[in-house]
Amino acid sequence: MNHPSPVFLNSQDVDVNDLARLCQQHAGLDDYPLAADVSRNVVIYDAARLTAAIVEQRQAVLAELHQVLADGPGVLVIRQGFTDAAVLDRQTAVFEALLAEEAKIGVVADHFAAAGANGRLWNALQKVALHSPDAFVEYYANPLLGLVAEAWLGISWQLTAQVNIVRPGGKAQQPHRDYHLGFQTNQVAEQFPLVVHRLSRHLTLQGAVAHSDMPVESGPTLLLPFSHQYDLGYLAWRHPEVIDYFHQHAVQLPLNKGDLLFFNPALLHAAGNNHTLSHQRVANLLQISSAFGRPMETVNREAMMQAVYPALIAAVADKIIDETGMAAVIAATADGYSFPTNLDRDPPLYGLAPETGQQLMARAVSAQLSSAAFNELVEAYRYKRQA
Repeated sequence: MNHPSPVFLNSQDVDVNDLARLCQQHAGLDDYPLAADVSRNVVIYDAARLTAAIVEQRQAVLAELHQVLADGPGVLVIRQGFTDAAVLDRQTAVFEALLAEEAKIGVVADHFAAAGANGRLWNALQKVALHSPDAFVEYYANPLLGLVAEAWLGISWQLTAQVNIVRPGGKAQQPHRDYHLGFQTNQVAEQFPLVVHRLSRHLTLQGAVAHSDMPVESGPTLLLPFSHQYDLGYLAWRHPEVIDYFHQHAVQLPLNKGDLLFFNPALLHAAGNNHTLSHQRVANLLQISSAFGRPMETVNREAMMQAVYPALIAAVADKIIDETGMAAVIAATADGYSFPTNLDRDPPLYGLAPETGQQLMARAVSAQLSSAAFNELVEAYRYKRQA
């Protein structure tokens, strides 16, 4: 009798040998006829050749790019994705102007790195559009950005962007996976069934535009090809043996200004150490989301929280409902997910994700806050999440 696959994963089931077997695969140039090269299991495309191929065989281009990200090594580079350096320079100048304005306010929190270690510009997409529409238009007119997004996610994808500037001496990130489950603790990730772990990697595409040359000594992203295929990867990246394996086997390719990097969000990766004395590594990080990552109806969760809270705290106080019932009410009322939010106002100060509406509501009930005090918390929560 065949044993069924587990429905829920456990951190104790992580086995670095399972990861290693997947990462021992090799990508060959014969597997990707439109590619210019395969270097250390990273599939490399030439932008001019890819652009020409789109005209004659768009579906074949989309299929091959998808294959790289899904069943292949999970990472690709498009050389000379931006050929006009002036376009990049004008966009970089806008980044620098925005960062200078924000530096007057204070240190910005970061993901997978200490706050203030890097130059981090959250929501660069909206900020650039509002600050310099002309620079925004000429930059995002590049069709290669949408081509790879469509290959992975289909049509109607949604773009967000965050700038990361790693200064000389900047430290490496810890190896990790990305959005969605990559931003959750193991305790949270264990509560999602295996099918969701597999689905999470199909909901987002990670990308980067190199705004500067990135020699290896400047710390371009370390990548572990094929690691996205490991089902327990969202539980594995904090595991000491997995971290050791990553550092022994991750690859690091130099990038040139204007190159594009795209990878499956489940690929284990980490920005490297900037060992240079004077070179800033500048990247516009693209996070592109599936069209389907949103609910059917627009719901004012904050208004619901404020309306329900007095009745909820009374029912708890009068022991009409127990903790299980309280949790059920909170789940039906408030948002249980940290994103999307405004990471400038609502940074991940105590982990990788900000406080959710459900966590806020449970905290208020536990502290027996008055309705007036709770309403103030909700208004602050609403404000923090606004664009």
